[in-house]
Amino acid sequence: MEALGEPSAAPAPGRGPRLGRHRPAAELQFVDHHRSLQGGGARAAVFGVSDGLVTNVAIILGLAGAHPGSGVVRLAGLAALVAGAFSMASGEYVSMRAQKELLQRELALEQQEIHRRPEVERRELVRIYENRGIAPELARQLAEEMMRTPELALETHAREELGINPSSLGVPVQAAGASFATFGLGALLPLIPWLFATGTAAAVSSVIIGGVAALAVGAALALFTERAWWLSSLRQLAFTAVPAAITFGIGQAIGVAA
Repeated sequence: MEALGEPSAAPAPGRGPRLGRHRPAAELQFVDHHRSLQGGGARAAVFGVSDGLVTNVAIILGLAGAHPGSGVVRLAGLAALVAGAFSMASGEYVSMRAQKELLQRELALEQQEIHRRPEVERRELVRIYENRGIAPELARQLAEEMMRTPELALETHAREELGINPSSLGVPVQAAGASFATFGLGALLPLIPWLFATGTAAAVSSVIIGGVAALAVGAALALFTERAWWLSSLRQLAFTAVPAAITFGIGQAIGVAA
């Protein structure tokens, strides 16, 4: 096998030259190494499971510190799970929908400007390219090429002027669904012991499950960010343990009125 970068051997008689590492453009295949995060579901899922875990661990341990009946803890945990899941889902949907509609409005205005004043928009592109260090002549050529097709012109102006990708405005329903499901999962984990046990045993089990789940959530997040898993896990554990400790202390200090 030839070493990379070395010239190919001489062509055999009657045959064309060997291409070595170089292949015709038609034979090349584009490989996208980036994850698709366009819909907003990944971000919503990460926030959802983290919020569900932190919220219910804190609520459950806060009540457990006050030593009420186990039924009170179960009721509060289930109420927090359902209310939190719907709240997270509706919040994600409304916020992403509003953001998407705002971006669509900006795109519509930009499209109108391209249609009404194409020369002004072309000069804007030239100025943007020149400010990035591109030679004036090349900047003019690039701008003219981008303005040839209305769709390409809109996409270019959206990226260069508005800083947005017209094909990646988010999917509100996807984000809401991911947030609902993952918040429910995160909130359910520390509640599981209270469905089968009571008192100190259930509280200790919630602490253990909450801690392990926090470490797992941090490690899963590190898979997306490609950062050190242990650092992400310890950070998530701290975000879960601190509010839980505070609410547990409050529960013990206040107690439950007879």
